[in-house]
Amino acid sequence: MLSKRLMKAALLASTGLLAITAAGAARADDAVAAAKAYIEKVTAPVTKWDGPTTGPKAVGHKLIVYVSTDQRNGGARGVGEGIEEAAKVIGWEVRAIDGQGSVNARAAGIAQAIALKADGLVLDAIDAAEQSAAIEQAEKAGIKVVGWHSAAVPGPIAKYGLFTNVTTDPMEVAKAAGSYAVAASDGKAGAIVFTDSAYAIAIAKSNEMAAVIRACKTCKVLSVEDTPLADAANRMPQLTTSLLQRYGKKWTYALSVNDLTFDFMAPSLQSAGIGGDAPPHAISAGDGSEPAFQRIRSGEYQAATVAEPLRLHGWQEVDELNRAFAGAKASGYVAPPHLFVKANIDKDGGPKNIFDPQNGYRDAYKKIWGK
Repeated sequence: MLSKRLMKAALLASTGLLAITAAGAARADDAVAAAKAYIEKVTAPVTKWDGPTTGPKAVGHKLIVYVSTDQRNGGARGVGEGIEEAAKVIGWEVRAIDGQGSVNARAAGIAQAIALKADGLVLDAIDAAEQSAAIEQAEKAGIKVVGWHSAAVPGPIAKYGLFTNVTTDPMEVAKAAGSYAVAASDGKAGAIVFTDSAYAIAIAKSNEMAAVIRACKTCKVLSVEDTPLADAANRMPQLTTSLLQRYGKKWTYALSVNDLTFDFMAPSLQSAGIGGDAPPHAISAGDGSEPAFQRIRSGEYQAATVAEPLRLHGWQEVDELNRAFAGAKASGYVAPPHLFVKANIDKDGGPKNIFDPQNGYRDAYKKIWGK
């Protein structure tokens, strides 16, 4: 028989273990509760304009060139459509150049903008660090340069010659995506995170998503996969099959920095006999593409997207350029993140398969410009 001293030691050890276990469970419960509260906030309808209400009146005729990273990218394409819409209102000419998913083609696009003697240049989902030499040449030519998703943070980026970088806060976008996995799984998510190291903003978002999952002690990040978005059509089918073989049923959530990843994941899931509403549930930390909205609405191979107000961002790009031309400061506006799931997919522009906030942003910018 155990001596009284040993029995007491065993009891104390058991009590301590139970306390540690209880503390761990409490932390997991706290993480899940916090995630659910945050998801309630970022799925609420967007009805009030929280952006600028003052600024310079519209300057005279300007030529604006936007160079898109890749027009197959729904986010870049949507921002371009917003730029064109806003430019008509303010009275400017717009040229679009497709970077076709190539570093060299993007550099050539910026060179073409310089040759066209553009007044303003929009880097549409083009990483400023990648194209720093080309941007410097544009600056020397007197061109005002703004970006969309061109850096890991919003606002002016003096280091790379950006008057401002328009984006939602990448960290909040990533927090929303990661929190949805934690909340929807009740703290049991087994996640694989997809990123693209060619973009600073992608790395920032994937790091934050992984951090949110790891903060839930009963969740697990199975792996972080670095795969180029520009080659998603070729790489994602085989990568998906490989990951299914490696992790099996442990893989319950797929988180990506972009909806494009999931455009090419579904066929491999179907081939593996996985239904559209079964794990792994896909969640995107941007951009809110039309195919993503369709998948979420039908409940087929995507559960959520943190959609960005692409057309609003296009209007903001035009407003920021107008401020630059007028010698004013950047507006400093950062649109808040908004998460779409099946329950709210038909709100805030969802029926059009885009996130187009019904908050009067067009009228607000027209008033600023005197149009």
